[in-house]
Amino acid sequence: MERSSQESALDRKEQMLRTFFVAGLAGDASAYRKFLSALGDHLRGFLNRRLSRHASDIEDVVQEVLLAVHNARATYRSEQPVTVWVQAIARYKLVDYLRARSRHEAFNDSIDGMEDFFEVENSHEAEASRDLAKLLETLPDKQRLPIVHVKLEGHSVSETAHMTGLSESAVKIGVHRGLKALAAKIRGSR
Repeated sequence: MERSSQESALDRKEQMLRTFFVAGLAGDASAYRKFLSALGDHLRGFLNRRLSRHASDIEDVVQEVLLAVHNARATYRSEQPVTVWVQAIARYKLVDYLRARSRHEAFNDSIDGMEDFFEVENSHEAEASRDLAKLLETLPDKQRLPIVHVKLEGHSVSETAHMTGLSESAVKIGVHRGLKALAAKIRGSR
């Protein structure tokens, strides 16, 4: 019984979205606005289940999907359900989002556990600075310079790229790889 009520709710949603969408394609701007609004609500539910850990990004992904649906509206075939067509687009946008998020997280590794490496107490400031300089000297320039400029001096990635002649991507990669190398050296010396 519960399954049939869910199916009928989905059928009603499909019918409503299809009616608004087809009317919108025929030039009814009001129906198209209703379609986009109802579709936004539908997508929030779809994405909320899949992005519960990144709830703050759901609205951005909804907007990306709505834009993609709008841009691809000419590809819709009337014999297929609107919700199936939209969910295919939504899945692609969700995958794009997850890929971009994983790339971002890979380039922005946390340096948790390395606080003692970067913090310098007043009584040991000269010794720590010397040790840090020695460790940094073991890194190639394309890793050392981004760490010095971004992490120690507080420059932005774009400023560092301009100062070093590296691309912004190379600066991010240099920081990421350099910090990993330093962490490995520190763990190896303990």
